[in-house]
Amino acid sequence: MENEKNNLPDNNSRRTFIKNTALASAGFFIVPRHVLGRGFLAPSDRLTIAGIGAGGKGESDLANFFKSGKADIAFLCDVDDKRAATSVKNFPKAKYYKDWREMLDKESKNFDAVSVSTPDHNHAIATLAAMQLGKHVYVQKPLTHDIYEARALTEAAKKYKVVTQMGNQGASADGTRIMREWYDANLIGDVHTIYAWTDRPVWPQGIQWPATKAEVPSTLDWNLWLGTAPYKDFVEKLVPFNWRGWWDYGTGALGDMGCHLLEVAFRVLDLKYASDVQASVGSVYVDEFKRGYFPESCPPSSHVTLTFPKTAKTKGPVTVHWMDGGIQPERPLELGANEVFGDGGNGTLFIGTKGKMMCGTYS
Repeated sequence: MENEKNNLPDNNSRRTFIKNTALASAGFFIVPRHVLGRGFLAPSDRLTIAGIGAGGKGESDLANFFKSGKADIAFLCDVDDKRAATSVKNFPKAKYYKDWREMLDKESKNFDAVSVSTPDHNHAIATLAAMQLGKHVYVQKPLTHDIYEARALTEAAKKYKVVTQMGNQGASADGTRIMREWYDANLIGDVHTIYAWTDRPVWPQGIQWPATKAEVPSTLDWNLWLGTAPYKDFVEKLVPFNWRGWWDYGTGALGDMGCHLLEVAFRVLDLKYASDVQASVGSVYVDEFKRGYFPESCPPSSHVTLTFPKTAKTKGPVTVHWMDGGIQPERPLELGANEVFGDGGNGTLFIGTKGKMMCGTYS
């Protein structure tokens, strides 16, 4: 018995044993990344994502998140089962909802970030709700339906300390950065004028709201689709694409393409807020003698002139011309007869004191 007693560790050595054992055990879970091998992603570095809007652009966004190898798609939400079908097939383990409010309410503890890809008018409310839960957000362009909403989300991102990004393909590529390098190297001198143009809309604008209501498809929850917008009867050819031409839901050609084509102007010259804005819009003819006026619908074409104050990157104010509906600026004399202006239907042209530079839709 005496020998057995002497073989038992004393209290100090027991504490040492337990401490060393705990440290050794912890070592199996917390190790330097290089020990795990190249390409290994620790579970703590993977994002669990919920998608609000699983069809259209939301479908490709969710697929790309997953392909990155850094995200799991755990929840899907869409008001239209038909539009969501491909994402549901791609992510069979993801739980599916129709109402994003129900999804956030029931599943908020089970995901890290939210992808928002709905029609423009519902971007802000879904995004803000996710931020208030402390969720990081990726929101398709345009960020919001109006300026007030954009400012509200900016403040919310600071308040809730979340990571945010607006989906804007060109901003993630090298084109914008290359053009900034050219400008900073003084290759074209001081830029004083910029033209940005698009062939959009490629959907109807400048038209009257259809007089005849249509039957709502069985796969679509029309009330949820309307979301923050005033109630109207469902009409044909509005969903899933042509809503862009109506102010209640979309932001017209400027909201659809301006995020791409004007991004490079802001990034290269560090533009802030416009000091002056003027706009002229095209009109349509109801018949041979009568012009139509349809304020619910975005104009068929427009030319908007914005004046921006001097920045640290310019010697004076900068005039930015936005043109849509097929309107284009004067073709530069330096451009050869067989050279494409922008990328054909879209482009951005910088005019400096020493020269010009140009890019297409995504810079």
